[in-house]
Amino acid sequence: MRKAFALILAALLLTGCAATGPVKAPVAAAYVPPPPPPDPKTQMAELETRLGVLVDEARRKIDPKAKPLRLDPELVTIARARARDMAEKNYLAHAAPNGDTSASLLMEADAQYQGLLGENLAAQHYVKQTGVDPKAFAQRFLDTWLNSPPHRDNLAFAGYDRTGVGAAVNGDTVYVAVLFSTTDKAGGSGKVATFDSPRQAQETPAVPAPAPLRGAAP
Repeated sequence: MRKAFALILAALLLTGCAATGPVKAPVAAAYVPPPPPPDPKTQMAELETRLGVLVDEARRKIDPKAKPLRLDPELVTIARARARDMAEKNYLAHAAPNGDTSASLLMEADAQYQGLLGENLAAQHYVKQTGVDPKAFAQRFLDTWLNSPPHRDNLAFAGYDRTGVGAAVNGDTVYVAVLFSTTDKAGGSGKVATFDSPRQAQETPAVPAPAPLRGAAP
């Protein structure tokens, strides 16, 4: 009886071994490089949108009474032109090499403009291998301005209620321009005064508009 049992067990073990077969070494998976980051130029619109939202949120945190900002097509066009010019000519300044400023561009577009106009500029480098993260870049731009008292005051001025955001990239640098303005556009004099801060502008007595060249018809 024991001999039969042993033969049966051995047969079962041999059957199991035959079914398992030889152990094969694992095959290493072929390395697949990650896809390249998107072209930063295609991400500028997303960066503009994100930066505009963050700026508006920051204003209300600083001053709950600050007016909400709405995008103004005229200011958007000028902000984008300023950002693009800085990117193409590799500079960061409120005046372009040819003397153009946001104020002069605004007056060319709307000779009747009258109100306060503010501008915050910034530039940020990026690594081509990793590209541009619009959310992270927008946050860093905002943090830069919040840590600079003049830029923070300009951004937080409660009287602004219109804005325009522009972003452009060239080489390894992203440039942004954010414009702020009030809505008072009636009776413009064709000039935009320059002040150190929006509060200084608000406290400066207004210059009366010149008398019309011809009186009203009788």
